[in-house]
Amino acid sequence: MTAALPRATSEADAAAPHPIYCVWELTLRCDLGCRHCGSRAGRARPGELDTAACLDVVDQLAEAGVRDVVLIGGEAYLREDWDEIARAIVQRGMRCAMTTGARQLTAERVARAEAAGLSTISVSLDGLEQTHDALRGVDGSFRAAIAAARRIAASRVRLAVNTQLNRRSLPELAALADVVVALGARAWQVQLTVAMGRAADDPELLLQPYELLTLFPVLSRLQREVLRPNRVQLFPANNIGYFGPYEAELRPGGAQGVHWTGCPAGLWALGIEADGTLKGCPSLPTAAYAGGDLRRQRLSELLAAPGALQALQGRTPDDLWGFCRTCYYAETCLGGCSWTAHSLLGRPGNNPYCVHRALRLAEAGRRERVVRVEAAPGRPFDHGRFELVVEPVPT
Repeated sequence: MTAALPRATSEADAAAPHPIYCVWELTLRCDLGCRHCGSRAGRARPGELDTAACLDVVDQLAEAGVRDVVLIGGEAYLREDWDEIARAIVQRGMRCAMTTGARQLTAERVARAEAAGLSTISVSLDGLEQTHDALRGVDGSFRAAIAAARRIAASRVRLAVNTQLNRRSLPELAALADVVVALGARAWQVQLTVAMGRAADDPELLLQPYELLTLFPVLSRLQREVLRPNRVQLFPANNIGYFGPYEAELRPGGAQGVHWTGCPAGLWALGIEADGTLKGCPSLPTAAYAGGDLRRQRLSELLAAPGALQALQGRTPDDLWGFCRTCYYAETCLGGCSWTAHSLLGRPGNNPYCVHRALRLAEAGRRERVVRVEAAPGRPFDHGRFELVVEPVPT
């Protein structure tokens, strides 16, 4: 599971980038078998941090100035100490949230979340019942998630929903928006399914880049007609964009001039794997982006040392290639979501999942299609290799 990553929230932040948001995988153990899962969750990782080590990490996050921590998995609540860790996060002055498939998010677990001080629980809904159950790999998972969402809505914890956008879920977005409203959710995060982990094994699940021209008008209409009138805030994740005629409308706030300001990985955001591996974003491939091991070094040391985190922080337009290198928005956008681009093409800096790019190509009668040419090896956070095909728009 992943969560949307923020940008700087003040002029002081912009002057001195530092991590303010952390997505923390407490365990890789999971009670679902999601077809899109980038981490291939199921069994616990070897060497997952014990309770004492996790509580020490909480202290380190607070000392580093982190403000928000989102607990994910696998499925975070499958650790018996999940709420002890959450309570410690809150006691250190940070906000704590959870993203969950919610198959076993019982009334007792919701009560524990409430007692620990969780601010938000985001429940994954990836379509209506048949689609959701097929994507999540377990019959009955949709009904379990709906029941859990209702329990959360009845508690003091804020309810949010998160949704994978792919070829199975796209036709059901309008109906799903009505479900989000009916549940009483206050926020809806949407995120493109990325060719990582199990999703790399199933390329037909992925939207093609040109299908953004279908997706964005749908999101725009739902924002205007369904979400804003019912006070549901839409949160497009960092692989939903970039620029084009929908940008300001879809970003939180919706004000003129609001726009994507680049990938926050390693700048404002951190990801922690259950064994203490530190990354600039929880979704990035581990092999290429591991920024150290919290079992062996302190967070403050890893943030200051040269390495993968600093490489993310130091990106410039010179690191871009392909279409992104020539784009008008190159200096601001820096190629969009590094996770999406790297998972497809083996390196960041050229991201075909961009609505501005799709529109420019369509104006020239062209479109891009991704084609898998090498399968993923079958490890957590792995990816295969895809090629970009540029072709005439069919008439």
